[in-house]
Amino acid sequence: MVVVPLICAERLIQNTTVLARFILFIMLSVLAVELHAQRVDSIYFNLYTDSLKKGTHNYINVDGKLSNGKWIPLTSDEVQFSASACKFSGNELIIPADFGEEAITIKAVLKNNPRLSLEKTIWIKRKPDPEQLPTVEEIMKSSKGKAKQKKK
Repeated sequence: MVVVPLICAERLIQNTTVLARFILFIMLSVLAVELHAQRVDSIYFNLYTDSLKKGTHNYINVDGKLSNGKWIPLTSDEVQFSASACKFSGNELIIPADFGEEAITIKAVLKNNPRLSLEKTIWIKRKPDPEQLPTVEEIMKSSKGKAKQKKK
C-alpha cells in the first residue's frame, strides 16, 4: 500500500515539473517579444537651443524612436558622445568661458547598435546674455508696437 502513494507523489512531482517548465517557457517567450519591441530603430537630436553657450554645461538631448513607434530620451548610458572640441560629462558638453572656436561638431552613437549615429555642427552663441531680462510690461509694449507697425 505504500507503493501507490509513492507512485502518485512521483507523478505529481513530474507533472509539476512539466507545468513549471511550461510556465517558465511562456514567461520567457512573452519577455523576449516585449524586449524585441523595445529596440531603438533610430535616434535624433532634440536640442533645446540653436546655439551653445560658453562657460556652461550644455545638455545635448538625444531621443530614440522604438520599433513600436514610441519615443524615449536617451542618456550617456545608451549613447556614446564625442565632440570636435571640449569634453562631455554624461549628456552635457562642457564649454569653457574662454573657448575661441565658432562651432563644435558633436557626434552621438548608439552603444548597442553603432550603425545608428548622428553628427551635427552647432554654433557657439556670440552675443552676451543681457544683464537684466525685460519685464512682462516691456515685452507687451514691444509686441504691441510691432503689431501697429505691421498694420501700416
